[in-house]
This record gives sequence, C-alpha cells and structure tokens, in this order.
Amino acid sequence: MQMDNLQELLIEELKDIYNAEGQLLKALPKMSKKATNPKLKKAFETHMRETEGQIKRLEQAFEKLGEKAKGKKCHAMEGLIEEGKEVMSEDMDDDVMDAALIAAAQKVEHYEIATYGTVRTWASLMGLKDVERLLQQNLDEEGKTDKMLTQLAESEINIEAEQGASA
Repeated sequence: MQMDNLQELLIEELKDIYNAEGQLLKALPKMSKKATNPKLKKAFETHMRETEGQIKRLEQAFEKLGEKAKGKKCHAMEGLIEEGKEVMSEDMDDDVMDAALIAAAQKVEHYEIATYGTVRTWASLMGLKDVERLLQQNLDEEGKTDKMLTQLAESEINIEAEQGASA
C-alpha cells in the first residue's frame, strides 16, 4: 500500500492496534481463568474492561479522522498471544504460573505502550488534538496496568514463585 503522508500511516497503525486490542480482549478471560492469585485475576478482569473502553476510544479516533473503524491483522499481538498460550499450556506450580502470566501480560503492555506513544505523538504533530487526547487516555491506562503488574509481581507473586522453588 502506497502511503504518502503521516496521516495515512497513522490510520494504518490505528487499524493495527484496533485489531491488537480485539485479540487481547479474547485472550484476557483465558489468562484470568488460568491465574490463581486473586489480585492477578482481578487485574486481568479490570484490564478487560479497560480494553473495551480503549476499543471504544479507538472507534472515536477513527470517526474523528473520517474513517471506518476496522482493523488489519496485528501479527505482533498474534505472536505475543501465541506465546502466552504456550506458557499457559506448561505444567507449572500455581505461583510460578502466575509469575509467567505477568511476564506474558507485560510483554503485551509494553507493545501497546510503544504503539500508543507513537500514534499519540503523530496525532499531536498533525494538530489532531481530539485524536491525541483519546490515544493519550489509552496510553495512560496501559502504563497504569504495567505499573500495577510490576508492583504485584515484585511485592507478592515473584516472591511466592521463588519460595516455592526453594521449599
């Protein structure tokens, strides 16, 4: 596809992240079900609701750009989710599985943070203030989720996983 300007590239990237969020929305219930730590289960369920809101904001961004909200296959998210599925199929102690689920989730979060940061910057450069605001909201939520997962891992889950290995 020929792209002649940054707005066309922005739209293509929005299609990619729109599809990525849809893929994640389908994966999060499986991750929540596999998690045994109640706080981790709750974190996945909360992020599921946030992801629904992020999809709605992406649809609003498309609308503001005069585009139909549609995705194009995000191969990066597909790979990250496939990696997560492999982790969930492993035979692990519950605490170790929870640590592995956080690692898989943070890979996804970091991908989303990178993408939202980029498209937000492009929208800002083009003076698309409404689109920039919507993308910043998604970026803020992804960052908050990443920080919460880190805190949960460092204060509880990784410690429990490590103690299980030495017990």
